[in-house]
Amino acid sequence: MRLEALDIALRARTGWEAIELGSALARRHFGAVWKPWWLLGLPLWAAVNAACWALDALWLAPLLMWWLKPLFDRIPLFVLSRAAFGQVPNARQTLRAAFGGWGRAFLLAHLSWRRLSPVRALHLPVDLLEGSDAAAARERRRTLGGPAYGVAALLMLVFVHFEIALYLGVGALALVFVPEEHLQPALHGIWQAMQQQAGWLGLAGNAALWLATSVLEPFYVGAGFGLYLNRRTEIEGWDIEIALRRLRARLQGAAGASALAVVLALGALPLPARAQDAPAASATPREVFGDAYVEDGSARKAADAGLRRAVEQAYADPRLSPKRTLSYWKSRKPPAPERRNEVPVLRAIGEVFAVIAEFGLWILLGALALALLLSAPRWWPWLRDGVSGADEDTPAAPRTQALETAPPLPEDIVAAARRLWREGRARDALALMYRAAVEAMAARVQVVPVPGATEAECLRLARRLPEAEDRDAFAEAVRLWQYAAYAQRLPEQARFEQVLQRLGRRFGWTA
Repeated sequence: MRLEALDIALRARTGWEAIELGSALARRHFGAVWKPWWLLGLPLWAAVNAACWALDALWLAPLLMWWLKPLFDRIPLFVLSRAAFGQVPNARQTLRAAFGGWGRAFLLAHLSWRRLSPVRALHLPVDLLEGSDAAAARERRRTLGGPAYGVAALLMLVFVHFEIALYLGVGALALVFVPEEHLQPALHGIWQAMQQQAGWLGLAGNAALWLATSVLEPFYVGAGFGLYLNRRTEIEGWDIEIALRRLRARLQGAAGASALAVVLALGALPLPARAQDAPAASATPREVFGDAYVEDGSARKAADAGLRRAVEQAYADPRLSPKRTLSYWKSRKPPAPERRNEVPVLRAIGEVFAVIAEFGLWILLGALALALLLSAPRWWPWLRDGVSGADEDTPAAPRTQALETAPPLPEDIVAAARRLWREGRARDALALMYRAAVEAMAARVQVVPVPGATEAECLRLARRLPEAEDRDAFAEAVRLWQYAAYAQRLPEQARFEQVLQRLGRRFGWTA
């Protein structure tokens, strides 16, 4: 392995920093990962869904695609393991490796008894990149797991939640584009399709789930690869080895130039003639060890003492034995322990009151539930009709209360509205038309609107009108009133007259 070719900065990191490193690596090589992913995944997804649809078991397709995740995880790992050394493979090379059997030796294990491993992202590089046999790979997984096992398990849990959130978000995104007045029918249609197990809805759900998986799974594999690199850096000292190799390269270059300069300089100097030196006498042990040497064999003791001091200094190095300082607030005057002078009588009275309070709360809760149950005929129709909306086949709620207190409507609504318009009271004319339309709609569907009902609630009630023309006419009247009440936009007289005549024909007002 050419460590000097690594394209990332190796250093000892925490587990979450290593996860961030792997995610950044996957983000940098987004195109190189996702292109072969889709080229391999889309045909397989289409084939699996088509087969399950033919078997009338479309629910089985997302389960099969989820189980086959290790088959696709080889693609991002192949790309990132090469990209970390500055060699980013193209889509053809990646697909050739995937179809050529790269990592096939451990594929059966990852698709069977090790499929549910919570640390699959950490163990995947050990199996696919190191190429060891089964026994050696098992030992390597145990060694590399160590303190990173818990982080890898939490990583899997976090990505499961991300995938669920993204899947639900894709479904909710479709509802954002539905207008508010059509939201209730759309939800009702989706609910009916779910009950009928419509094929198009199941296929759309499978597509949304595969989209969420395709977006997040390469980041999950990249995060596991970052943990793998960090553990090997901690165990094998890759960062130290790289630093030493670079230092040696610099020193070799500088030493070669210095040696050449010294040789050239010495060659230009005259050499004096001198006789051969006498052989030097051997150094005595006392000259080597100094005062620490004793004739009775204490030289070895002195050497051992020096070695012990060197070992102690090495263990005292903070890089070998890191220490952490925790700071917290502590009161200068800790509270004195309370002296409890318990009186048996008072304790018994307190226990009695505690039992009464506990059972009293349960009795109060039961009474509240009973009151809600007995008063359900009064508030349930309002809650059902005003908030959730009921189906057309639901029996109409009894007309128990009158509409919101307002002046009585005139006999000839059309004439009264026209008179208000001619007098310059256009807003009052629109209010009269809207109130009359609400009362006519409520009378026709035999439902009492909630006091203070909003325009949206009235539109939901109007969906019970049997005729589509009636619903359209009522919605048009509500729209004119909303423009006038909230946007201060009055319609043209011709527009007002057209809507008024249409309402008169649909609701039988006197023209």
